[in-house]
Amino acid sequence: MSVKIRMMRMGRRHRPFFRINAIDSRTPRDGRIIEKLGHYDPIEKDPAKQVVLKIDRVKYWLEKGAIPSDSIAELLKRQGIKTEYVAKRRARRKRARQAARAKKLPFTKAEKIAAGHFKPETRGEAEPAAPSA
Repeated sequence: MSVKIRMMRMGRRHRPFFRINAIDSRTPRDGRIIEKLGHYDPIEKDPAKQVVLKIDRVKYWLEKGAIPSDSIAELLKRQGIKTEYVAKRRARRKRARQAARAKKLPFTKAEKIAAGHFKPETRGEAEPAAPSA
């Protein structure tokens, strides 16, 4: 059985709240939870209450081979729990950036916008009307 450590969105509109769970990777996105490992409340002012984790259980699942999602890996890093997954992801991203630079291709979204690959998103602005003939 392969396990992932993921966040599940709970909250409501304009009030995000996430549960951190160990989930069997073969189940659907909001499928069966193996174990609840904590929660994350990004609105909370007190940093000690913002991320609440059962650290011993998180370490247990990581030792068993659980793969944390990108956001969970960053939260764990802030809590002082290092995973090899974060280092591997950074190394992959660095190699991809170097390959793009070698080919003189834009890599970041800002570089792509500057190069004219796509237009930046405009919210709420109407498209200019076509000139009438």
